[in-house]
Amino acid sequence: MSQTDSRTDVADYLKRWHLEPDGGAFSTPSSVLAPVRAQGIPAMLKIALVEEEAAGNRLMTWWNGRGAASVLEHDDNAVLLERALGTRSLVEMARDGDDETATRILCAAAGRLHAITPDAAGPLPAGIRDLDDWFTELFQHADAVRADAVSADRSGGFHARAADIAAELLADQREVVVLHGDLHHGNVLDFTGRAGASDSGGWLAIDPKCIVGDRAFDFTNILCNPDAEVATRPDRLARQIDVITDAAGLDRERLVRWVVAWCGLSSAWLERAGLLAGHTLAVGLEAEKLLADVRRG
Repeated sequence: MSQTDSRTDVADYLKRWHLEPDGGAFSTPSSVLAPVRAQGIPAMLKIALVEEEAAGNRLMTWWNGRGAASVLEHDDNAVLLERALGTRSLVEMARDGDDETATRILCAAAGRLHAITPDAAGPLPAGIRDLDDWFTELFQHADAVRADAVSADRSGGFHARAADIAAELLADQREVVVLHGDLHHGNVLDFTGRAGASDSGGWLAIDPKCIVGDRAFDFTNILCNPDAEVATRPDRLARQIDVITDAAGLDRERLVRWVVAWCGLSSAWLERAGLLAGHTLAVGLEAEKLLADVRRG
């Protein structure tokens, strides 16, 4: 999918779906977004610029408002989503001393999404990817690091170790479900007042990837969010691992192994883009230490 002129796209959708602008359109590397009103209802128009984002749009349509924001209109490339108008923020909750509550809300959000099955929702959306495929760049990066002593020294061989753990987990996936793929504090929003949102406490998901795999994977990104300051607080990782294992019913050692694997993938993406690995590497190294402690009992 090639990038297109966002102004033309937005104007086209405004006309086609009878929308009124309700703020300025803006772009990310993967999407064009525009706040609009659809017959008076506050909504967000999201136009994909890359196939990964288009697949996520199709997953939002497949969920059909169950555990996620409602889709008011859609085609193969764009969705019109109801807009979150609630004032609560999981990002601010975690920053302001209620990290555990934010984590439990995210775990509940994941559980609602994981309960939606192809039998109930119809065939899986086009473009859905296996979790094995999602980890391809970690394996490529680990191979490159193994061949380059300078790069290996930069992370102490972490990416190679994370790749080994990821390979073990991917070969033994359990409780395979349709995943959100990018579940974190900024992707579960307050939809208080939305019809039917009371069952979720008003919290609904947005902006998924389109992946199927081991459900434990979906809880890993919580531990690298909402930002570096919160994610790297002393003992935060161990505390939130305990919260997630309790709230989501996961095995502690297996979850920590998935955290190592996820941090390896996330930091590999950054390094392969020529950026510093950042705090995801720090969380991954801390997860390795925690894993050793868990195994010692």
